[in-house]
Order: sequence, then C-alpha cells, then structure tokens
Amino acid sequence: MTDVFAVVRGTIAPQLEQALHDSRANPLPAAPSSLPAEPGHSQALFTRLLAAAIDAAPTPAAPVAPAPASTASTVSTAATASDPAAASVTELLAAYRDGSTTPTAVVGALAPHWTSDDVWSDAVLRLVDGAEQAAAESTRRWAAGEARALEGVPFAVKDIIDVAGTVVTSGSLQTGDRVAPADATVVARLRAAGAIPVFTAATTEFACGGPHNARYGAVRNPWDPERWTGGSSTGSGSALAARIVPLALGSDTGGSIRVPSALCGTTGIKPTYGLVPRTGVASLSWTLDHVGPMARTAEDLALVLAVIAGGDGQDPTTHTAVPLVEAAPGRIAGMRIGVPRVWFTERVDRAVLDAHAAAVDRFAALGAQIVPIEFDDLEAIDAECWTVFYGELAANQEANAATADLFDAGTRARFDVAFTPTAADYLRSLRRRPLVQAAMVARMDEAGVDVVLTPGIGATAPRLDDLTMTVDGVPYNLHDVIPRNTRVFDYVGFPALMMPAGTAPDGLPVGVQLVARPWDDRLVLSAAAAFQEVTDHHHRVPPASATRGSTDQ
Repeated sequence: MTDVFAVVRGTIAPQLEQALHDSRANPLPAAPSSLPAEPGHSQALFTRLLAAAIDAAPTPAAPVAPAPASTASTVSTAATASDPAAASVTELLAAYRDGSTTPTAVVGALAPHWTSDDVWSDAVLRLVDGAEQAAAESTRRWAAGEARALEGVPFAVKDIIDVAGTVVTSGSLQTGDRVAPADATVVARLRAAGAIPVFTAATTEFACGGPHNARYGAVRNPWDPERWTGGSSTGSGSALAARIVPLALGSDTGGSIRVPSALCGTTGIKPTYGLVPRTGVASLSWTLDHVGPMARTAEDLALVLAVIAGGDGQDPTTHTAVPLVEAAPGRIAGMRIGVPRVWFTERVDRAVLDAHAAAVDRFAALGAQIVPIEFDDLEAIDAECWTVFYGELAANQEANAATADLFDAGTRARFDVAFTPTAADYLRSLRRRPLVQAAMVARMDEAGVDVVLTPGIGATAPRLDDLTMTVDGVPYNLHDVIPRNTRVFDYVGFPALMMPAGTAPDGLPVGVQLVARPWDDRLVLSAAAAFQEVTDHHHRVPPASATRGSTDQ
C-alpha cells in the first residue's frame, strides 16, 4: 500500500508553496486606493445579481407539489414498484401518486441493502432511527391526499451534516461518538417536506482527508472496487451509484459534490454560495463550503433544491428571498452556452474531452448557441483557492493540534502545512475574490452567455492502491487532477452542476460541468434536464448495484 501521508504531503506542500509565491508576487494596490477592503464574497455583486435573478425568473404556473414522472423516464411506475432501487426521486413520487407502491414498501425493499456486505456497504455508516415509522406516516399521507413535496423519499446524509439523535462524526477519530443535538437546517427542511433520512454516509475526515479514512476505511467505487468514489462526499456518491437510495446530501468545498458525481455517474449541484444554509454542517473552509443535493437527475435536484433553499436566520450568508430553481428543459432553445478551451481542457484525458465535445454537439442540436469563452488568470485564481482553504482549515482545526496524531494521513498532511499562509496571504486571497467574481460575470456578460459548459473531472476514478489517475496514459497523483476544474467555482460561489456524459474505454463514467452566474441555478438545472431528456448516461448502472443484476442499462 502506498504511504498516503508521504504522497499527500509530497504533493500539497509544493502546491501551497507555489501558490503563496505567485500570490505574493501580485499584491493588490496599496492604500489609499479605490479598491475596498472587502474580505469574503462581494455582497454588492451578489445582491445585484440576486435581484436580477428574481426579476427574470418566470412565475410558476402552480404552487410547488410532487411532480409527475419525466416524459424522458425509462422506468414506469409499475417497474418502480417491482424494483424501487432503480427509481429516481421523480419516479418514486409518481409511483406513490398512482398507488403502484408506497413509502413503506420502498423503505422495506431498500433497507436490506443498507446492512449488506456488498461493495456499497462502505458508503453506509449508521442507520437513522425512525425510518420505518416515518415511511408509515408517509404512506398514510399519500392515502389521505396529504402528501408533501418529497413525501416518502428516502435520503442519505453526509457524515458532516447533523441528524438529530444520530452519531455524526465527520469521519474522524477526533470527534468520538458525538450525537447530533438537532437536525441541520437542510435535514429539517427535507423532513418537513416528507423525505426520510435513512443513514449517514461516509465522508473523508472533516471533508478534507485522504481516501483511506482512519476511522472507517476507504469507500470503494461500485463501478470498480479497486477505484475510489472521489472526495469528500464519498458515501453519498457510492450510495447513489449503487442505487441503494435515490437522494443524498453532500457538501462541496473544492468539488466534493461534483467529483463523486462525475466519478460515479450521478448528478449533483453545488448551489450558489448563500442559497442553502450551512447551519448544523461541520465547517471545513467557511467561505468555500456549500451544501447541496446529489441524485440521479437534474429534475430530482430541482425538486430538492426548492425545498432546502433560503435563509434560516442562523447562517448569515444566506438570503431569505431566493430565485426560482425549477428546471425548465423546454427553454433550452436559444440558450447561449459558453465553451472554454484552455484551462478547463488541460490535464484532461481524451475520453473526458470526447464526452465534452459530444455534449457540446448535443446542446447545439437542441437549439442552444455555442459561444467561445475564456476566463483570465485561472492559474493565479487557483492559487488563491489554496490559500483560503488552508487558512480556514487551520482556524477550524487548531484546537486539535495536541491530538493531531488522531488525524488520518490525508488530514494530517494538510493540517501540517495549514499554518504556513500568513494573515496577509489569507486576507489578500479574500480581498481578491470580489475582483475575480466581478471579472468572471463581466466576461460572461461580454460574451452574452447564460451558462458555461466545461469538461468534468480530468480522468476516471483514481486507484485506491496508489492514489493515481491516468490522463492519456500518464499517471498523476489524484490531487493534481481532481480539483482543477471544480475548485474555482467554490472560490467565486457560482452555481455548478456535474452530470454523467459518457463512459471511458476503461468502462468508468465521465462527466461534464455546467456553471452559471450567482443565483442562476435554474439555468444549469434546465440545461442539464434538457440534456438528460435526450441522453441515457444517467440511467447507466454500475456492476455493483442494488438493481436487478444490471451492469449497463
């Protein structure tokens, strides 16, 4: 087995050293200047764009209610009843509505998979008490015509998100058997909409550790048990791919919703920063952290995001007034899609590039206008991401310094270098962020694009034995590939969605990423839903799954 500590430390220390060198070589203007000292996110820009998004959003035709099954669905309600593991959120709701199955039947059918010894067992940490009773209540509500928006939908919860009365450990030996005192806001909102939390799902330690978790071990990928699912929403990605739940909650600080979505062939969205409250979610890097849903389809994500979005009075970064997030795939014609060809296509395997090119062609065939676009200084921006991450990691974990030997190898390697950036380094990276946000919005405005379409993760899932990913035959440490196309959008807080877009020659899934301006989450959801109406990548099932022996549907 590879020495994980040596590999991670040998990769991240030089990365951080180079990032700090580059940032210090490009200081911001000295005071007095017209540049405001505005650490954090650009509230002025985000507030303006929020108002614009609310004004531009179409008025819903009717109040939000359990939606009918998609016309693109390949699973009938009868098939859902006989094999609920194959069903998406939307398909389950349709089957409940027409009475072909019930939440009690679905939870009963899925529950044995949560305690099995199959590949996906790595994903499940602890069962949440009360699932059977909640399913019975949902079954009663459907029969009585009292169903709520997500009535009877089982979901998994990443082990950094609190579920009341459940042991939630952040994947760490540091936390002991901590019992969550209350539901995180996102869990409480899903419960209030009728959804049922059924188990906590594995994560890397504090959402930043290595694949080989010291407390729980590694999470194997259902597509190939010798590969990883991608961090840090490891269990959420595996559980969705294996079809043991139709919905999971994840978090994304450098790509941790989108990475497992790409590497496991599922769909996930990192919402706009400030759209979904982080109350009750363990902080890793608070100006980069996002909480969001992971599921099979963009249609599912839109249903869930509508439930969990909006300020809760406790997370100061969230807004009470939020724009519509409904997916509207029929509005794709005329949408202008920006396609970058430089940073996001470098260090990317040919199979991923081919899938991206095919997705571009598919969008063009749907009536979208394809527009070239490039963003400036992405290498320098990527460096600033590292500085913010390490500065906030150090602040969050400094109280564990005396017990640092309890960290797993990946977290320990990061912790050991986290105190390297100075206060000036950290604040420079925060002050630069509003400038980067404004410049990226301006570039999208100049090009007149609604969304940007990039390749997903640069290669297929990394190997667990040596932590490498192969790009056109060349092995790279996973840290040199995984965050490259995702982390920048955590830094700027733009909504970004990952969805499956094909299969590489090694048989593993690859993805593409859709990005929009802040608060235009509905645009990436609509574009993804339109793509999924005419493709079947999101229906493909890995060899290790809870469906009826399928290997590639």
